[in-house]
Amino acid sequence: MPKRILMTGASGFLGRHTLPVLREAYGADNVVAVSSSDHDLMDLREVERLLDATRPDVVVHYAAYSGGIGANRTYPADFYYRNTILTAHMFEAAARRRIGKLVYPMGGCSYPATAASPIDESQLWKGYPQDESAGYSTAKMMGTVAARSYRRQYGLDTAVIIPGNMYGEFDNFTTLDSHVVPAMIRRYYEARRQGVGEVVMWGSGQPQRDFVYAGDVAATIPYFIERYSADEPVNVSQGEPTRIRDLAEIIAELVGFEGRIVWDRDKPDGQMVKIFDTARLAGLGLSCRTPLRDGLRRTIDWLAANYETRGDGLRL
Repeated sequence: MPKRILMTGASGFLGRHTLPVLREAYGADNVVAVSSSDHDLMDLREVERLLDATRPDVVVHYAAYSGGIGANRTYPADFYYRNTILTAHMFEAAARRRIGKLVYPMGGCSYPATAASPIDESQLWKGYPQDESAGYSTAKMMGTVAARSYRRQYGLDTAVIIPGNMYGEFDNFTTLDSHVVPAMIRRYYEARRQGVGEVVMWGSGQPQRDFVYAGDVAATIPYFIERYSADEPVNVSQGEPTRIRDLAEIIAELVGFEGRIVWDRDKPDGQMVKIFDTARLAGLGLSCRTPLRDGLRRTIDWLAANYETRGDGLRL
């Protein structure tokens, strides 16, 4: 059982779901949570000072520079550079200080654009990621190289996880920079509030995606801290397909939007099927069980509770 855990990226989406899990599992006094407002982890000396001051047994390294497709298209070099540095600095500093365990997440967007669904972990290096987010995706992929390299040279024990398409409370609901679930929730929520009778969605609605509630991903972290010790990354998702059209109808129903949903087929669908293979996760005795409707209801309730104040984390 670890005595002290350091979690970076604590103010981020997954960080806010994971922090209460860690505090419950290991005790609030044994978990140190930091964010970019506390420490500049782009500075190696600052990373070293942080580890020397907190002296953790385990580091859960969520700190990353992330954003939606619009931001990735505009600033691809920034996404590549910053995430490369954030990854390299923590692995280097943690290894040299003989940290007992490092848990590192990367995104499903790092898989090749041509990956065949269900996407298993062996496909990770078999092609180039979607071009729009390749700067971010390839930088995060290097975490798998770092994990193997630092294990071999320094004995650093690392667990690399690959969450699927996460959604949940604390997500990014910005108009131009959010992913599909928060974007849909906000559109239908505002349409209902404003009495709009029609919402136009891009594409045919036929693509299929694999959605996972962020709280389920967070719940697996103690296992990866205590029991997983291998070079191979692990997909953490539900492994179940949901059509975008069905997702839209479920969200509209849960939000209470009673107008028309119009599909603009002149707009692109993107990749038609992207589902994650969860056999390796199941082999560890783990699963992500929150039903889609239940997770969406929690997310919608959170947005409704925070919409008026536009409080910290809502990022409207």
